[in-house]
Amino acid sequence: MITLSENIQLKPVLSSDSLALFKLMKEVYPLAYSHFWLDKGDWYVDSQYSTTHILKELLVENAEYYFVIYKDEIVGNFRFVWDEKLLGLSEEKQVKLHRIYLHQKIQGKGIGKEILAWLDEKVKQKGYEIIWLDAMDAQLKAFQFYKNRGYTYHSHTFLPFDLMLKEVRKMSQLYKKL
Repeated sequence: MITLSENIQLKPVLSSDSLALFKLMKEVYPLAYSHFWLDKGDWYVDSQYSTTHILKELLVENAEYYFVIYKDEIVGNFRFVWDEKLLGLSEEKQVKLHRIYLHQKIQGKGIGKEILAWLDEKVKQKGYEIIWLDAMDAQLKAFQFYKNRGYTYHSHTFLPFDLMLKEVRKMSQLYKKL
């Protein structure tokens, strides 16, 4: 367990936690993204948080995967991958912020800011220069959150998911130089 503050901890996700992570995301993901999908996001959660997929992600040696705990309750998850490069950036030492999902009921309490500040420090301590991520342009609050944390636009792509509404498929790659 990693303590970020009196009320915020990060607990490593273990293979035995796959069902708990799936149940958490069945609640958390639709609150933020169900309106982007024809099926309310069921396909996405079922595919990305299936036991098979989670176990595969946990096998990635250069990745770290955590539950976010706020006041002793699991309220989200957080994953990043060391040495995953953003095409077109020349810096060698990059980290991809792969996932950060926080339950809607605790958003606005500074938890995301605290997690990203912790990641910034960890990345700097290891001598890395860049953190990057994919952000959905149509999720304006999240997109603005990253821009307010110093992330800059680099490029974009479009998600290929058939069940996702076409008008919300744009993902921007944002990066932050430390």
